[in-house]
Amino acid sequence: MTKILFLHIQLHNSFLKFLYNLNTNTSNNIFVSMKIFLSLLIVLLLQPFIAGAQPKYEFRGVWIASVANIDWPSSEGLSTSQQKQEFINMLDRLQRIGINAVIVQIRPAADALYASSFEPWSEYLTGKQGQAPSPYYDPLQFMINETHKRGMEFHAWINPYRAVQNPNASIAPNHITRQHPEWFLKYGDKKYFNPGLPQVMNYLTDVVKDIITRYDIDAIHMDDYFYPYRIPGKEFPDYQSYILYGDGLSRAAWRRANCDSIVKRIHDLILDYKPLIKFGISPFGVWRNSNIDSLGSNTQAGQTCYDDLYADVLLWLKEGWIDYVVPQLYWEIGHKLCDFETLVDWWGDNSYGKQLYIGQGIYRAIEKPTPAWRNPNEIPDEIRYLRNNKNVQGSAFFSSNFLLYNPNGWADSLRLNFYNTPALIPPMKWIDTIAPIHPHIAGIKADNASQSLRITGDGINNNETETIRNFVLYFSNSLNNITDHPSAILPSGVDLKFDFNIQTSLIPADWNICYVVVTSVDKENNESAPSNIFTLERTSNGWVVKK
Repeated sequence: MTKILFLHIQLHNSFLKFLYNLNTNTSNNIFVSMKIFLSLLIVLLLQPFIAGAQPKYEFRGVWIASVANIDWPSSEGLSTSQQKQEFINMLDRLQRIGINAVIVQIRPAADALYASSFEPWSEYLTGKQGQAPSPYYDPLQFMINETHKRGMEFHAWINPYRAVQNPNASIAPNHITRQHPEWFLKYGDKKYFNPGLPQVMNYLTDVVKDIITRYDIDAIHMDDYFYPYRIPGKEFPDYQSYILYGDGLSRAAWRRANCDSIVKRIHDLILDYKPLIKFGISPFGVWRNSNIDSLGSNTQAGQTCYDDLYADVLLWLKEGWIDYVVPQLYWEIGHKLCDFETLVDWWGDNSYGKQLYIGQGIYRAIEKPTPAWRNPNEIPDEIRYLRNNKNVQGSAFFSSNFLLYNPNGWADSLRLNFYNTPALIPPMKWIDTIAPIHPHIAGIKADNASQSLRITGDGINNNETETIRNFVLYFSNSLNNITDHPSAILPSGVDLKFDFNIQTSLIPADWNICYVVVTSVDKENNESAPSNIFTLERTSNGWVVKK
């Protein structure tokens, strides 16, 4: 199987190379097109062999950025129906690729893509800060509902300290920079919360509390923007607050302590109010360089988390203040200063038992791409490398629109190859270990005319304590390890009944016997024991239920 899988990968990469060559050299197109066709045909024929090689548990995420309308909404001032349809279309396309979690920016610059009593409606939503959508709806509630309908996780991405992104931005009268101008500092052309002020820490904690207590999100997510990236020749102007609150620390240590404080406060807040919600950070990809600190990575980054953004992510992992980390490893394999593989290994060695997902910079293939990012093997090679590290549980792509542009055919590569079979998001044992009670299959009806199976049943059980998020369908030709590889993941309904219509093409063509079971998965990704087993057998007329 290993040789066949390797052949598939080589052929798939050749297919992408042919597409690239076709765009750059139109000579002998018939010959090239035939090679493309044959490569794709072999890819499709080998799909059953790919399924068994993929991980059962893997975080497959994508960032959806609202700032500057990078991903959603596509522009300011779209109608409510346009905004909704755009998000639905985006989710549908991401789901087809195999994405199982979205990280959506709901608070880009002390403004909100949700109904907030603290902050005004975002201008990226309506075109004017403070103006509600019309006809009215709550975008965050809508996005959560649509995401969960598809069995995917929704991570609410907030930017902690950015307050005014653009000097020409519309600023509403109730924006916090107008209510409390003394809380803010200007650096470059942007305004930031002053992280050293106790009032700021209280305010940010209240904002997070408001989100987690009113919305059914799966995680709070923060990105790399703690203290701002350095501007050459300019110092962040927080000297006066340092004099007031520095408490004998060096200025750098005081700044780190400020970031430590807000992360710990949010961690404690989540434990107090919604302990099943996850808390994750996606930091800049280099914590420290090893020439500065022997604990750092063998890299030569110009700025680092610890020394420039004052984000001591390793402390947060070590203390258990965050549940997952997604370092933004947006450099290619072999980069002379910050090599992708070196950094995957370093973060894997320093994740302190928390979940590690790798941030992959698919946007690099579109924004001024270097030769390395024109190479169709780059993202596939990255995925293969991170999957070989036992301390890595998945990855996330920046960002949604860049992935959906399908640069170098990478979205197709995920759909046809790397994400060809569905994956469960890994559970976190320190949050919850209680699995649901197993579901029950009531019946299976084979319709060989339409080559489909109708599988009905329910997850209703007495004494159930868990909230069921998804049902997982398994096909296997062996009773051993029957739940090793999911065939389909389907969201549960409110009544916990299921009625699946599944194409028999999901069953490998060389099987004559197929065992079918279903499991339940709760909101924390714990999986139940399997249901009762149904057996299908192949006959000259197609699949039938074995009596």
